[in-house]
Amino acid sequence: MKEFVDHYQEEFHQKYGVRTDLAIEAHEVIVEKEGPPEIPGVIVNNEKTEHALISRVTVENEIGARMIGKAPGHYSTIESPELRQHNREIHEQLGGLLAKEIQWFLEQNQVGAEDAILVVGLGNWNATPDALGPKVVDELMVTRHLLELSPPELRKGLRPIAAIAPGVLGLTGIETGEIIRGIVNQIDAKAIICVDALASRSVSRLCSTIQISDTGINPGSGVGNKRMAINRDTLGIPVLAIGVPTVVHATTIVSDAMDILAGSNPAQAQRAADVPQRTSFNLDPQAIMGTQPQSSAQLLTPQQKQQMISKVLEPYIGSMIVTPKDIDELISDLTNVIAGGLNSAFHDEVDYTEIFQYLS
Repeated sequence: MKEFVDHYQEEFHQKYGVRTDLAIEAHEVIVEKEGPPEIPGVIVNNEKTEHALISRVTVENEIGARMIGKAPGHYSTIESPELRQHNREIHEQLGGLLAKEIQWFLEQNQVGAEDAILVVGLGNWNATPDALGPKVVDELMVTRHLLELSPPELRKGLRPIAAIAPGVLGLTGIETGEIIRGIVNQIDAKAIICVDALASRSVSRLCSTIQISDTGINPGSGVGNKRMAINRDTLGIPVLAIGVPTVVHATTIVSDAMDILAGSNPAQAQRAADVPQRTSFNLDPQAIMGTQPQSSAQLLTPQQKQQMISKVLEPYIGSMIVTPKDIDELISDLTNVIAGGLNSAFHDEVDYTEIFQYLS
């Protein structure tokens, strides 16, 4: 599975010049570049709620996986700009939406109500944009040790939950997948839920989107650090992944800015019109790339534009990853939303308001 995913993700990047961990963004890129609203092997359904847009992407087969650069499976995205606002009441409602999506994924993967689940907080707790997973683990209601010693009448509505934040390879010297495999064999977990920070192609989706999938995860893939895959193929049990984009590549920001200024994206035409007339630039792609002159009618392909931007920026900033300036506050709020959603999905008999009191 790792080779399959990595191969098609890289193929997608080479073809469209875009890096993203979000399936809905990959779908949008294809529709934007190719035009067809329907992609073979890919089904997209949208549901609008009071505070969020829920997009469900199903990659049915290898044809769809090749097109979209994502492994076959289900991907749900909860998108809400209000995730970036410090509003506890709205965050509780968004946590409730997340809980319903998690319950649906558990049912789809035939995880029973009393089956043990291992929650893994992926990421480096020393780097704020990457600390989402470990922070969520800190707020979980872990119950496996309690239920083992409790009489049956006290176990109703509670699921055995274990949690771990294994750190990253640079801190432990051990592949995260190897740590998880050893724990799964020891505690006989029936499913794994990984929580991790992701990378986005859109600045507007930073810290405002939660993706849930049942295809597992490749730690560090969003920023180019490819590690051992964590999925059903490598561990033998269902692996759900919950992620929030907390970083974006600098080249993506520059590329979007160029599209806005050039008016190449119809959806951004109005924003381009708002740019002052005195603002202008005259980039010579041939001079930068060292290629032969082309007629003005010829447009840069996504690959050429990506190469041009990378070549211009590399001497100054290298391969820079950008995160919001208030990322510490955003991570704190996102931690409560995700931990609240997980706790609610796991324990039926625990009232949702009690869960958020536990998190306060």
